[in-house]
Amino acid sequence: QVQLVESGGGLVQAGGSLRLSCAASGTIFRINAMGWYRQVPGKQRELVAKVTNGGSTNYADSVKGRFTISRDNAKNTVDLQMNSLQPEDTGAYYCNAEGLEGSWWNARPFGSWGQGAQVTVSS
Repeated sequence: QVQLVESGGGLVQAGGSLRLSCAASGTIFRINAMGWYRQVPGKQRELVAKVTNGGSTNYADSVKGRFTISRDNAKNTVDLQMNSLQPEDTGAYYCNAEGLEGSWWNARPFGSWGQGAQVTVSS
């Protein structure tokens, strides 16, 4: 199994910055993509930012120019630097990883989620 552990988040005033970090561990054969999703009560979880092992990134329109996702393939970690935070950025942020777990002779697809990190932006 592949486990994701998140850190960071918290309470910040509008215009401030926060950084989220996520580390993957377990029987990882290859991680194809890692990303961050946000969920607010009563709504579906939505993509915030995603990065592939080749370095391609994808951002939600609402965070482009303010958030930066970065990944360390060797350490199986992904960070999300969030600048110019606004109250609408408030929510629970979940790390996600997808790829192959196991060894080369029995590698199988996986998709894992972190436990969630709360980000609250006050106006």
